[in-house]
Amino acid sequence: MNFQVGDPVVHWSHGIGKITGIEERMIADRQALYYLVQIRDLTICVPVDGNTSFRLRPPTSSQDFHQLFKILSSPGIPLPDDRLDRKSHLHGVMADGTLQTICEVIRDLTHHSRRKQLNEDDKNTLRRASSMLCNEWAFSLSLSLPEVEEELNRLLAPASG
Repeated sequence: MNFQVGDPVVHWSHGIGKITGIEERMIADRQALYYLVQIRDLTICVPVDGNTSFRLRPPTSSQDFHQLFKILSSPGIPLPDDRLDRKSHLHGVMADGTLQTICEVIRDLTHHSRRKQLNEDDKNTLRRASSMLCNEWAFSLSLSLPEVEEELNRLLAPASG
């Protein structure tokens, strides 16, 4: 996957950003090409190699976002009751960095919160996943963050009736 300076990208763990440069750097006695990615107030170096597609991807298209809304409004899948099993499961799921799994984590943690109080790790995972989703959603659909957050809450609300 080749990105150019100025391209919007999504980093698998930091979220939406922009390519601000492409540089050759010497890191750990090895010369390599790196994308410089600006994400909020953070600039990270992402190696241009065979694993780049696991680290960076283009933002989700507006068309594809509408498919994700179905995930958010679907019934949650029960999570393990044991906090360590749940933490391991959630972190493993989110490791792929796709918006689909981020939506599943948000849906399932929200569902879990209706049965049991979330612990701090659950709350942090939910905050991080929600932030990543909302920032990309706002970018991809040209909406404000408050509009996106309101729609997310509507999609996650339990069905009445």
